[in-house]
Amino acid sequence: MTLAATDLQPVADQYAISQWHDTATVYARLQALLREPVRPIKRDKMDAVLNYFEQKCQRSKQLAARTAEVIPGGVQHNLAFNYPFPIAADRCDGAHLWDVDGNQYIDFLQAGGPTLLGSNYAPVRKKVHELLDHCGPVTGLFHEYEVKLAELIRQYMPNIEMFRMLGSGTEGVMGAIRLARAYTNKKWIIKIGGAYHGWSDQMVYGMRLPGTGRREAIGIPSGSTAYTQECFPNDLDALRRKLWLNKLRGGTAAVIVEPLGPESGTRPIYEDYNRQVRALCDEFGALLIFDEVVTGFRIGMGGAQGYFNVRPDLTVFGKCLTGGYLMAGGIGGRKDVMMLLAGGIGSTSKRAFVGGTLSANPLSCVAGYHAIAEMARTNAAVVAGRAGDRLCKGLSEIVDRLGLPYVVYNQGSIVHLQTSAVLLMSMRNPIKLMKEVNARKHMMEEMGAAYMAHGLVTLAGSRIYTSMADTDAIIDEALNRFETVLRLV
Repeated sequence: MTLAATDLQPVADQYAISQWHDTATVYARLQALLREPVRPIKRDKMDAVLNYFEQKCQRSKQLAARTAEVIPGGVQHNLAFNYPFPIAADRCDGAHLWDVDGNQYIDFLQAGGPTLLGSNYAPVRKKVHELLDHCGPVTGLFHEYEVKLAELIRQYMPNIEMFRMLGSGTEGVMGAIRLARAYTNKKWIIKIGGAYHGWSDQMVYGMRLPGTGRREAIGIPSGSTAYTQECFPNDLDALRRKLWLNKLRGGTAAVIVEPLGPESGTRPIYEDYNRQVRALCDEFGALLIFDEVVTGFRIGMGGAQGYFNVRPDLTVFGKCLTGGYLMAGGIGGRKDVMMLLAGGIGSTSKRAFVGGTLSANPLSCVAGYHAIAEMARTNAAVVAGRAGDRLCKGLSEIVDRLGLPYVVYNQGSIVHLQTSAVLLMSMRNPIKLMKEVNARKHMMEEMGAAYMAHGLVTLAGSRIYTSMADTDAIIDEALNRFETVLRLV
């Protein structure tokens, strides 16, 4: 089921990924890193890092103390967790972010990926302000921008014949799974272990670490995940076996994947993997769902499905959809499947019920329409991808020059800097997992703190999102700061 290399090459000037990484080499280096003891920042150097937060982030610390009294765990969402305490943002602009204490950072978090144009992008902000002044954020009625947004998405993603706006990526996944089951009259859903598809009951299964099943399903009845299964990334033989066994007991409704691999490519796929999954879904009559919450538009105007030239039956969107504005989520796909989502009261035809009172509100739709239009006009995905290439190349050179075992690779504007390899652990080696996971996790947190103390905001100290706002000068300055941190090891 192998494919010719020529069948896999996208048009270079349309997509953020200039060249797919050598996946086998990436995994070999990651496994080598996992075999080594952790290589953290020296203790005295880490004490100096923590002193930065004590001296320079007093207001954030005070707010964090207040927050801990009224918000469970002190944070509302995982992106906001920073060691040793959450840093409170004050304002964002382009490639930079400022905290409430006035400290400036190069922003490689970019809200978890959606602000491809750069934070608080003025042309989109202007259109949102005009809409708010004229209409307000919500009316309860249909708005013209709903259809304009859907038409624009279909224009750039030919696999999206119809589109339904929702409020988040989690809602999009919930709706897509319900739709797949309604369309196929089958129950089983197969996901790839380690992938995150939101926090709905049926998807809190095999999250972050493959093979963990219901480990994080506290408060979720076992019946909610009774028809959810996981396969290890890149294991096509295991996927085939599950599809075959499911065929004997009613069949698989859908296979859902992150098209770069779990956690936005933290466990990267081989280049022909999505093609092979598509072929298996066709063979066993299952729908293929692409979760493009992060990759939609960030990889290119055609999404990851355009880059890999693979047609999913359904595509889930999230934060990528509106360039960072609120209520961002949705489902797109084949018309014959999507028509089961037709709304209305008292319908006698078969349909999958999906609600959302504030879905497709004017604010979200105007932001989405103009954000996507600006991404296309500016070739933002490619510009950000070249910034990611420059950063990845520079980080690789630094790591090699300093003799560190760390692993650097990128998929365009998504750059991975693995220092502890905690996200590469799995239940295939449960003894090692239980013995080392906490130390490796804490090392990753300390690395993230050190980056921040040197003016760099990352996602959990291991993932970096570049944007169109990242000029060569900004990337070069960031590399200087990264090297300063890596010399503390």
